[in-house]
Amino acid sequence: MNALAPRLDAARAEAPVGTPGGAPAVSLAAQVAADFPILTRRVRDKRLVYLDNAATTHKPEAVIEAERAFYRESNANIHRGVHWLSQHATDLYEGARERVQRFLNAARSEEIVFTRGTTEAINLVAWSWGRANLKPGDEILVTGMEHHSNIVPWQPVCEQTGAVLKAVPLTDRGELEPGAFEAMLGPRTRLAAIVHVSNALGTVNPVAAMIERAHAAGARVLVDGAQAVAHQAVDVQALGCDFYAFSGHELCGPTGIGALYARHELLAAMPPWQGGGDMIRTVSFEGSTWADPPARFEAGTPNIAGGVGLAAAIDYVTGIGLPRIAAHEHALLEYATEAALRIPGLRLIGTAPGKTGILSFMVEGIHPHDLGTILDAEGVAIRAGHHCAMPVMTRFGIPGTARASLAIYNDERDIDALMAAIRGAQRMFGTGARP
Repeated sequence: MNALAPRLDAARAEAPVGTPGGAPAVSLAAQVAADFPILTRRVRDKRLVYLDNAATTHKPEAVIEAERAFYRESNANIHRGVHWLSQHATDLYEGARERVQRFLNAARSEEIVFTRGTTEAINLVAWSWGRANLKPGDEILVTGMEHHSNIVPWQPVCEQTGAVLKAVPLTDRGELEPGAFEAMLGPRTRLAAIVHVSNALGTVNPVAAMIERAHAAGARVLVDGAQAVAHQAVDVQALGCDFYAFSGHELCGPTGIGALYARHELLAAMPPWQGGGDMIRTVSFEGSTWADPPARFEAGTPNIAGGVGLAAAIDYVTGIGLPRIAAHEHALLEYATEAALRIPGLRLIGTAPGKTGILSFMVEGIHPHDLGTILDAEGVAIRAGHHCAMPVMTRFGIPGTARASLAIYNDERDIDALMAAIRGAQRMFGTGARP
């Protein structure tokens, strides 16, 4: 145990801790588990241990029922109908927009554009704001830990406008190189597009300070909040960002729905990026004029039930309390980190001092895909691969990682099952597991 102590001390220094004197992490999971019907499902005749929450979270009964109730009792197309059911559906949908506004503390509901998720929200900014504002030689500054959704949309825009994409490098712990973001900001920087929380590493970036520095350099700022909103309170006015994007499905909400927050003055100056119904003011064969935001950016019939489900998901997590969720997940991450460091041959990838509940790792002698398959046989669901963050894997010189990601319904039993399955995989491969 003495030989292990320095590594455990380092782990404690590099992982957030739970609330001192608070309830054990298992208590919250025990209270909410019954809200998630899928958790009763057995997988390969074993208890489901679901640790793939960064890819998508499970949905509580309240969200499932909200969508079911919409189709049973309120289904109609919105905005254009004069009949009662259409007006009722419109009220539900626009009420969901107001719920997102309050969730992010946006100044007004017109600053919330519904999208299919974070990816579409970033594409909207790239194709609308980017093509209208970028010129040859302008720079877009991203970080080395971005999801592909905050890299790929900028590349064709750069090709069309002559702008240049630059990335802030990472340290061996998976943080931004100290001082590199500030040093790379310059007179040509037009946009900083930065991830709030890395999906591959769990690193929490100091986005408030980064936004302040980018604004001082004259740049706009977009924040990818896909991995942040389910784990901490987000106040876009306090952050001061120009754009903030998130998805519902990582927030215990439905798939196919998310939102873009954008300052109203920016939305009002941005051209539409898709054409069709409901985003127009007038249409003729000679030309068309556009509706005011946010309708300008929501062409066609939207995911109405998804919006209703997203509002229910927000009510669910805020009802529990985001600070309480964060404390639970941080305590569980500490437990998982200590348990992982007891396994010989296991290497953690991403050990920044500030992290959310993501544990990415390599096990010596076992490819992540093989490890994921073996764990699945034990009912343990993790993600294996590059996690849509190939530049991160290139930075660390690895093909990918195994990633366990936490949510409110996970507990110490899930971590114990994960570690036992990893040791079983090592015994199968004959690589370093203790008896």
